[in-house]
Amino acid sequence: MSDLALDIIRKKVFFHNSIDVWISACDENNIDWFNAENYKKFIAYLLINNLQLKAFNLCTHEAGATEEKKSKFAEILAETKNSDPNAATYTIKQINNSIARIRINYVKNDLFF
Repeated sequence: MSDLALDIIRKKVFFHNSIDVWISACDENNIDWFNAENYKKFIAYLLINNLQLKAFNLCTHEAGATEEKKSKFAEILAETKNSDPNAATYTIKQINNSIARIRINYVKNDLFF
């Protein structure tokens, strides 16, 4: 198995929150992940493509007490999550098919921008 960011988080647990998946996908592609609008586009893509997502209320302290930037990002998203499903946090089942869809379809088609 490779040492790419999405593969590393997949080794840890079977389900991950969408913020961690977003950060890992951005890390693999040297893209700044701290952009709420791009995160919302990412979630819209996942929802449209029927990836296995379940709504998940991520408290900012769960984002990592030592990871202030991630906590701030979760707070920014929380401001509109009730009115915008793309601003919500989800759990994503980390299976090969999901990761392949993220890498090939999302990243390769420049949907980050």
